[in-house]
Amino acid sequence: MNRVKVAVYQEAKNGNETSGDSYYYCETENEFVCALADGLGSGEFARESSEIVINIIKENIDYAVEDLVKKSNEQLIGKRGAVLAILKIDFNTKSYSISSIGNVGVIALTGVGRRKRNMPNVGYLSGHQKKFKVISEPLVNEMNFIMFTDGVSNRELTENNFYDKEVERITKSFALRSEYPRKDDTTLIAIRYEN
Repeated sequence: MNRVKVAVYQEAKNGNETSGDSYYYCETENEFVCALADGLGSGEFARESSEIVINIIKENIDYAVEDLVKKSNEQLIGKRGAVLAILKIDFNTKSYSISSIGNVGVIALTGVGRRKRNMPNVGYLSGHQKKFKVISEPLVNEMNFIMFTDGVSNRELTENNFYDKEVERITKSFALRSEYPRKDDTTLIAIRYEN
């Protein structure tokens, strides 16, 4: 175990005590899963929707990414809604799967200067039936993933410190260089896979 290292930066929108962003990650013998949900709006009602999604993922960690998205979507009927990104790494097949819905993003980084930003599905989870695409690709040894909510600006996403081997340094560097006060709830998760 411990093939994946994780560090998280999270800050509520200026003036709010509660962030509408929720996240969860877990490594088992066979896989690693990380989910980042952002409830629509900000504050407590946004947090309620994002926590519903994260609890579904915690309870069904063994499900495939597409099934996790579907189950999460079903639970948001009558709620405010949420956007979501899920990353699942399969240690046995040496592959990863990503699905992101709405303005929550995932960047995969391999080697210096090589980054691939996952294009998200349009919309958000609201309980209405919808098809969501999942991207699956082979893992590369010593690979970084950056997951982030819309509080992270495009300018902040151009930083080269995302290639660092130490995830703690990535989030600390982000915190030092980030815009403050935050104009939106902000979560940035740095993930490092090493075979």
